[in-house]
Amino acid sequence: MPNSGRAELEEPDQQIFEQDNGCEKGSDQKNYSYKCEKMNNTSKNIVNMEGDCVKVLIGRNWRESSNGAKIEVVNPATGELIDKVPNVSLEDVDEAVTVAKEEQKKCAEVSIYDRGDILYKFVDLVEENKERLASLLSQETGKPIKEARGEIANVRIGVRGFVERAKHLYGESLVGSSEAGQEKCMQITTRAPLGVIAAIIPFNFPSDLFCQKVPPALMMGNSIIVKPSNYNPLTLIEYVKLMIEAGVPAGCIQVLTGDGPVVGQALARHKGVSLVSLTGSTGAGIQTMGTASQNLTHVMLELGGNDAFIMLEDGDMDLAVREAKWGRLYNGGQVCCASKRFLIHNSRKQEFIDRMKELIAGLKVGDPSKEDTDMGPMINIHAAQRIEEQVNKTIEQGATLVCGGKREDAYYYPTILDNVTKDMDVARDMEIFGPVISVIGFDTEEEAIEIANQSSFGLCGCVITKDYSRGIKIANKLECGGAVVNGASFYRSFEMPFGGWKHSGIGNEGVSSTLEEMSRIKTIVLKNIL
Repeated sequence: MPNSGRAELEEPDQQIFEQDNGCEKGSDQKNYSYKCEKMNNTSKNIVNMEGDCVKVLIGRNWRESSNGAKIEVVNPATGELIDKVPNVSLEDVDEAVTVAKEEQKKCAEVSIYDRGDILYKFVDLVEENKERLASLLSQETGKPIKEARGEIANVRIGVRGFVERAKHLYGESLVGSSEAGQEKCMQITTRAPLGVIAAIIPFNFPSDLFCQKVPPALMMGNSIIVKPSNYNPLTLIEYVKLMIEAGVPAGCIQVLTGDGPVVGQALARHKGVSLVSLTGSTGAGIQTMGTASQNLTHVMLELGGNDAFIMLEDGDMDLAVREAKWGRLYNGGQVCCASKRFLIHNSRKQEFIDRMKELIAGLKVGDPSKEDTDMGPMINIHAAQRIEEQVNKTIEQGATLVCGGKREDAYYYPTILDNVTKDMDVARDMEIFGPVISVIGFDTEEEAIEIANQSSFGLCGCVITKDYSRGIKIANKLECGGAVVNGASFYRSFEMPFGGWKHSGIGNEGVSSTLEEMSRIKTIVLKNIL
């Protein structure tokens, strides 16, 4: 996966912290050769289930939950049980935060240099285990193995970026103030840790988001509690094991698995937690912000999106089709900053639809473990069912099905919808979290901008045009946190500050901003020293 196009997703809405969206394969699919076996409900909670399960790090010890409750982790491609993980209790959460507070004080005493060396060792351990980790990520998530390998490869990029930035995050000094009466004083700024950070990570890009949250937290002297998705927590549990092996003390990093409304909310309301960093649905963000506000706990929220893809009449069609494939169908469309509303100039709309239909017909949707698979299943059958319902609703509102519109268990075929109008739900705030291309025609730039900005979401957007001056002007008018000219909105480098406007989030995440978000400024004044 190229560094220029990384994005995160939300988790299914069955649990408040997880947005349930999915996608099937198109009915015109020519190369669909894999039919999944019987599908069971995924992430099913099993209380006091007999048998061993993967242990999680609660406090300083790897163990099961205190009440013995467990959760099944299921392969969405086959419905087969992969493993079971603990469904931790409120008592477990309290223990985790208590230990995290104790360990954080010790970790804050470790030099920036030594913290960086530990994280570099973690990167080396991931590299040594990259094929095993990619296979595990593919199995529990359903993403094609080639995409899983790309995500694992991003660990080196992300971790190294945060380490090097932290080493050079200097304070400031003001010697002899320009303010009257302060001429003999010196003011020095430093950065201090926040304390305990809770990282709530969704299913779609668990490795990428682990790297966006955990390394900066540790580099700034914080302790961190990782809360993965119930649907695919196994890769992140392995990451925490490798962190411990690299030298991060148990307790300074922990991993808790469990129901979002229970475990996630317990972390958000705990007085010992200083920051909740959540990537998830807007509903999850609103609830988390409300819970955290009871203790004035800081939040970083990267939430939903319904990004507009604007193609002007002069746009390069080859580029548009190539970027639409990348920007909408990667990871089965389960991407928060995926392009979702395709605003195509009416003079080019039919050409765009014909080209996309031809492209989709050549994709191979099926077994994610196969090297030539282009798209696997959604994260679970519920996600695929939700997409099915959303597509059917859009057709009922007057849209035309061009291809796709078919679900098979947890798979949803790539789908094109034509004749979508600006008053339909999908053109506003109905975020379809799957491989559905909703095409909306327009005649003028002003009309396209109006439609793009009518959504309550404001994560990213993009414009395709051969005139960069024109493209920049439109990008500046889009009400969103990021705008791409001549590329899909699915763009995220580790360096850039990534965050949404409106209902798409609060705060910015990335090498250029997260370290500041995960620390606080202290000013030391040397009074009358001069």
